[in-house]
Amino acid sequence: MLVFLYMRGVQTSKETIQKIKKLRSYGHSIVEIANKVHKSKSIISKYIQEVKILPKYRKVLIQKQGGSKTRSQINWNNAKIKAKKLIGSISSREKMIIIASLYWGEGTKKELNVINSDPSMLRVFVSGFRDMGIKDSDMKATIRIYSDINKHEAIKFWSKAIDLPSTCFKNINLLEGKKKGKLPYGMCRLRVKKGDRYFKLIISMINLIKLSI
Repeated sequence: MLVFLYMRGVQTSKETIQKIKKLRSYGHSIVEIANKVHKSKSIISKYIQEVKILPKYRKVLIQKQGGSKTRSQINWNNAKIKAKKLIGSISSREKMIIIASLYWGEGTKKELNVINSDPSMLRVFVSGFRDMGIKDSDMKATIRIYSDINKHEAIKFWSKAIDLPSTCFKNINLLEGKKKGKLPYGMCRLRVKKGDRYFKLIISMINLIKLSI
């Protein structure tokens, strides 16, 4: 009985739905309607799908939506400026902390081996490995792609994206099927040949981070 009453309490009344649709037809934004009827934006979105904006209010709504995009862009620009001030230039020590932290979340725990679909992340690993003294010739990359992806194009992409010579790409694992909007160039696994001592170094840095927090 209590569950039933609760469900009734959260339902949107016909009067509220009509008000939502009317406000929308007058060019009110989702946020404005949500504030007026005291409902969530997801509920407002549900009931305005088929609502047609009255001709004289269309321009008003477009201006509001454009303003929202402008505000969002301004916020992004401000965030980038603040982030640059907060981070500044990254020292070698800070880079090692970043490498250890990323490996903590993304790397395997038995050998120096990391796989990801984000080229930027793997590029950070490549840069960090070089700082640790690992040579490019000791870094081996394997690509996992769908069978409809061109192998040479995939190697060219990953080589440039993670700043690693194409000679380091030794194997390609083919997956049956087509990408169909999935990762355009698959995933890349980066491992280090005879990297046991570097693996132990990274794990030791991770353990130090654990103890220091």
